[in-house]
This record gives sequence, C-alpha cells and structure tokens, in this order.
Amino acid sequence: MQSSKIINIVHNNKELSVDTAKDLKEKLSSLGYEVSATLDHQAELIVSIGGDGTFLKTLREHNFPDIPIVGINTGHLGFFTEVTSNELDYLIAKYIAGDFIIQEITPIKSIICARSSCIEIMGINEIVIKGNKSHVIHLDIYVDNNLVQHFSGDGILISTSTGSTAYNYSAGGSIIDPSLNVLQITPLAPINTNVYRSFTSSIILPCNVVIKVIPEYHFESSLVIVIDGVEHRYNNIIEIDTKLSDCRIKMLRLSNFEFWGRVTSKFL
Repeated sequence: MQSSKIINIVHNNKELSVDTAKDLKEKLSSLGYEVSATLDHQAELIVSIGGDGTFLKTLREHNFPDIPIVGINTGHLGFFTEVTSNELDYLIAKYIAGDFIIQEITPIKSIICARSSCIEIMGINEIVIKGNKSHVIHLDIYVDNNLVQHFSGDGILISTSTGSTAYNYSAGGSIIDPSLNVLQITPLAPINTNVYRSFTSSIILPCNVVIKVIPEYHFESSLVIVIDGVEHRYNNIIEIDTKLSDCRIKMLRLSNFEFWGRVTSKFL
C-alpha cells in the first residue's frame, strides 16, 4: 500500500477515547505521519477509536470512503475493532511492517420510495423494516420480483454477512462467514397462525438478488426504517428495494485475524 504519510483519527467523546487519540497522534507524529481529525481524501488510513457504534458512525459520516479503516476498541463488544487502547505500539509496528491484511466488506443499500420521492440509504450491518410504536405490520416480500411471503409480525431484518453477528444474531438469525457474500432475511416476531402464515426462520439469499418490500397500503405511514441502529422515518412508504452495494469497505485486519476465533471470543 503506497504511503501518503497522512492518517485520519476519529474518536467518540469518552475520556479513554480522547486520551487514546491524543497518545496515538503523538506516536504517529514522532514517526513522521501527518495526523488529521477531519477527513483527508489523500489519507492512507482511517483510525476509529471507540466501539462498534463509533466504527459504523465513522463510515457513515465519511460517506463510506475508499480508504482502509482500522478500529481501536475503547467500548464494549468491539467486533469491528482490531486492538485495545493498550496495544497502540503493537498496532503501529504491525502497520509499518505491512503485517496486515485488507478485508473487503460489502455494504447494504436500500432505496426507499414514498408517493412523492425516493431516497437511498446505505449501511454495513442491516436494514430493519418494522412497525411504528411496535404495531404489527403486513408486508409483501419479493425476491427478484417473485413474491415469496405475505409477512405479518413486528417486521423483518435484512442483513449482510458482516451484519450477521449484530442485530441479526440477537433476532435468531444465522451467523454467516464473511467470505460468503450473501443477504439474509430474518423475521421479527412473526405471526404464524391459521389466519397469518409467516416464515419463522431466516432466509439466506445470493449476493445478486434484489429484495423488494411493499407494505399493505394502510401501513404506508406506520413503518420505521432502521439502518445500522439509526432510525429513519418517512411518510407514505410504498416500496423498499434492498440489495448489496457495488462499493467495498476496506477493513485493515492484523495478520492473526480469524473470524471464527473472533466469534468464539465475543459470543460463544
């Protein structure tokens, strides 16, 4: 990877994160790096200091940049983050030596259409379509324009392979190895009775499909769209089309990273 000697550091407002960012900046500056707290498009690396929420917020607020990103964990779970605040020297040494890999992950993209306009949103983990104020909703779910379900329940969650260990896992979905580039639909509190027949387990689909969700007309203004934990509210939603994005996020992983080892240490 060609060096520009520019590194962006982004952090949350926790005291440990602020102190870690200051310490890292001093160490990098002493090695001849220019450190920026705002996005420099010439940067060779973005460092996100915080937890998984900070990591996702960094990508979102920087519009999913084409710059490698690495996380330093000062939060709780830290599934996206690579090292702790006590391992700065270790991270720097590995980075300078080129002892790392770049893992590419594919974001999820949804086009939300109301009666007057459409808007595009993008995330890393998942998009959730659910009822406002926990109301039951009825959704028609299509895969490549083929109707697969008249769904009734709290809502559905559409996740990437990367997001399979996030909300999807809590909702009973499957953990997917990130080397498998797929989409997963997981039902949220589905109603499965003689009147309403909804699927009760997740559905795993190939990477090139488009998932179309159409709410029954009287639920058009009763939906909440949540992408990576951020709520979006729109009136008169008539269709939501979701697929994997064409862009790629470049995550810097140290050479000893192994997905299932991370899963075991964080979840199992």
